[in-house]
Amino acid sequence: MNRKSTPTLADVARLAGVSTASISRALNSPEKLTSTTRERIQAAIDELGYTPNFGGRALASNRTETVGAIIPSMSNAMFASGLQAFQEALSSEGVNLLVATTGFDPEVELRQIKALVSHGADGLLLIGNDRPEKTWDFIDKRQVAHVVAWTNQARPGQFFVGFDNEAAACDAARRALALGHRRLAMIGGLSVNNDRTRARRDGVMRAVAEFGEGAVLTTVVEAEYRLDAGAEAFSRIMSTQRPSAIVCANDVLAAGAMMRARDLGIDVPEDVSIIGFDDIGLASVVTPPLATVRVPQLAMGREAARVLLALLASTSGVSSVLLPTEFIARGSLGPASRRVPNRPLT
Repeated sequence: MNRKSTPTLADVARLAGVSTASISRALNSPEKLTSTTRERIQAAIDELGYTPNFGGRALASNRTETVGAIIPSMSNAMFASGLQAFQEALSSEGVNLLVATTGFDPEVELRQIKALVSHGADGLLLIGNDRPEKTWDFIDKRQVAHVVAWTNQARPGQFFVGFDNEAAACDAARRALALGHRRLAMIGGLSVNNDRTRARRDGVMRAVAEFGEGAVLTTVVEAEYRLDAGAEAFSRIMSTQRPSAIVCANDVLAAGAMMRARDLGIDVPEDVSIIGFDDIGLASVVTPPLATVRVPQLAMGREAARVLLALLASTSGVSSVLLPTEFIARGSLGPASRRVPNRPLT
């Protein structure tokens, strides 16, 4: 079967009746051409289905106008809005985005970083600041521009765009304590290789320790970020030392806990209050609606793109960006009930 050859810059020039230099100007500096010439060139491009040779342009400019984002998972919505805002901000500046996932595995992350860099990614968006030294060594040796997000920590001389996970979780736990809850528990994410979930755990522990007055954190159960894992963690907590409020490391775990509570005939929030973290769309549609920490995903995505583009442009005065979170009070958090038994389920 005969295959049509890929149209070239020269093909476009012949069809438009202009020089190849004019085609290059139309692609790179269109303001230097008259509107009539631009329209003629665009018509030729459309007719031939021509796309620029970005490899050649990258050789000329030492830039591919492509960056990579490496996120732990696409299986739930905790990163979706931020990544969308990041992509839109890049696109408005003519920069393309490649996305890879790690499954929270640092070895996979290193392979993905190497793959994106080898394919010409000019810079990287990374989630959190917790990764092996060999990964940082690779980034440093290759001098890869990068920004870390979803955290308020960065290595010296590097930049974050994020929020204070510990402070946000501490505030959420304090709100439960202010409503009379004294026996708290936590469903945390897996803390290995995850500085964000460790910070959230530390925030809950700090709130309980600082409150005093008989407040205790009865248990912390770690779980993968899945509905069924949240449900199983809830069963484990309620079968040991039954708390009156449970703080969860994200909304997916909290929704799973609420599902299991319903299955067990436990009323939320009358028997146990549940608090989430992230404020993804799921939080407002579960019953009762989930009290949670709203993460500034959209602002974080936009600001991460701005900082990364500034680094790529060698702009002076680049700095990290600390964004605020907001506690969203909803029906899953209520006052401590006198009827909550201080004994495990049987």
